[in-house]
Amino acid sequence: MRILIFGATGMVGQAVLRECLRDPGVEHVATIGRTPTGAHHEKLREIVHSDLASYSGLDAQLTAFDACFFCLGVSSSGMKEAEYAGVTYGFTLAAAEALSRLNPGMTFIYVSGSGTDSSEKGWQMWARVKGRTENALLKLPLNGYMFRPGFIQPLDGIKSKTPSYRIFYKLLSPLIPLLRRAFPNQVLTTRQIGQAMISVAKQGYEKRILDARDIRAAAGRC
Repeated sequence: MRILIFGATGMVGQAVLRECLRDPGVEHVATIGRTPTGAHHEKLREIVHSDLASYSGLDAQLTAFDACFFCLGVSSSGMKEAEYAGVTYGFTLAAAEALSRLNPGMTFIYVSGSGTDSSEKGWQMWARVKGRTENALLKLPLNGYMFRPGFIQPLDGIKSKTPSYRIFYKLLSPLIPLLRRAFPNQVLTTRQIGQAMISVAKQGYEKRILDARDIRAAAGRC
């Protein structure tokens, strides 16, 4: 498989990139973002692109991919809805629409979140925007899957780019084994998410929207 990753410098994106580079079934990986990941591997090519709302001029670099793992995202904290939607909906659809034209029928996996509101009418702003993004993606000529993980445990030295999240994970780390035992279907590792994406890209999945339980099941097929 040839895989394209957006958001490869974030916590989930780092994990997905790691699993892709380790998987013998993935022959080529390209990352695209405003900054390089700093990773080095014979299978890896990095595309540095500053305008995530437009991909004009990049047709040749974005063609001939089997799957896209879209891990780009921001926290809604302190953001107005229009601003948050500009990133969450705007950047995602700009990429997906370009890829649907260049690679029609490709697998497109979008990292959403537990609690996303498919009705687009709920009281939580981030959930409405995520729901609108998912709904729009599922209408495109892509083989789309929406991943809705809950709590994510970082492994393999992976860290969040968000300082508040790093503090949160550091404080909570002693309790994670207890959480995994108490809520086995709500806590996923970064490794499981990466493995699940590759599994779904290879084999598909019976549902288009995958919650934490589904993601765990997909990862178990690897």
